[in-house]
Amino acid sequence: MDSRPSPVNNLKPDNSTRCRLHVSTGALRGNVAAIRRALPPKTRLLSVVKANAYGLGADHAVRTLLEEGLDFFGVANVTEAMEVRALAPQADILLLSATLPEEDPRLPEHSLLPTISSLDEIERYRDISRATGRPLRAHAKIDTGMGRLGVWHEEAQALLARIEETPEIQLEGLYTHFYDSGDDREGTETQRRRFLAATAGIRETRPGLLLHADNSGGIFSFPGTPFNAARCGLLQYGIAPGRLCGGPLWGSLRPVVSVSARLTLVKNLPAGAGISYSHSHRLTRPSRVGVLSVGYADGIPRSCSNRGRVLVRGQECQMIGNVTMDEIMVDVTDVPEAAAGDEAILIGRQGEKVITMESFSERAGTIPWESLCFFSRRMPRVWGE
Repeated sequence: MDSRPSPVNNLKPDNSTRCRLHVSTGALRGNVAAIRRALPPKTRLLSVVKANAYGLGADHAVRTLLEEGLDFFGVANVTEAMEVRALAPQADILLLSATLPEEDPRLPEHSLLPTISSLDEIERYRDISRATGRPLRAHAKIDTGMGRLGVWHEEAQALLARIEETPEIQLEGLYTHFYDSGDDREGTETQRRRFLAATAGIRETRPGLLLHADNSGGIFSFPGTPFNAARCGLLQYGIAPGRLCGGPLWGSLRPVVSVSARLTLVKNLPAGAGISYSHSHRLTRPSRVGVLSVGYADGIPRSCSNRGRVLVRGQECQMIGNVTMDEIMVDVTDVPEAAAGDEAILIGRQGEKVITMESFSERAGTIPWESLCFFSRRMPRVWGE
């Protein structure tokens, strides 16, 4: 009996032939370089790679960013921080969210920088420092209007004074978070003024502190401020937050992400035929309907039903009917050459036409940040130039 394994059994499962999210390392490198050139000299750039680098794959993202000389990363929690630490042994890693008490011992163990928002955290971190016998490095956050993390700006001076009285804590930075830096300039300026007022005293006595308030949406409002660091998440991936699209830097950035799927079937259906669950779309003419090998299990939200667009052979085609778990139907009547095996672009360029992450998100009734996090593990991430 032939004991050799069947060739079929040797095949490695790969869903990327059906759908995939492609990440361009060349675009990411170019974007980071352009952002750094646009910032004031000696400004330290903190790359935000939380949520698995916004769903793109932190392992590839961090390695690429390290090669570009970045050595400062922001993550949401201790688990993410430990993953980044394994990739970047010498980098500074700032926890942008609060830690749970049981997570505190991980901070010195992995040389992580927590964010201090309360007097209680000062006491906890002091105890951790005493247990290890060395100071714990940290940043303090000021709540200037976000209403989330950070000490309220009117109470900030008391918190900062307590940190200064606690030698076990080595304060290295101060920051705040804008609630709508991309679109609310007046609100952003109010937050900026509050932050500068709340930190005026400590900035005078500790001129070496890192000061960062600006994220992707507010990253170019530096003139006349003492900020010497900036946080960059969405922008490094070539996606514009708010009004930045069309700004002075925008022409230098390239989209890092594209999403595609294959047509598995093209069929003729008569006028009046209902499409997908609940017949949320009914054909008004004899039509050619293409079936795409992607669905909400891959991260295409049902809110795209009858609203989304794809590019097939360089032509824009409408999604019709409800998005299903594994497939989406599209109207390819006006693309007579469309055939099974064709690649359809859900986000990206095909020929002269483009579907941006911003327009995809708008049709889905959401924001680009959430769209990136929609894509499930079944959607393969393919990194390449």
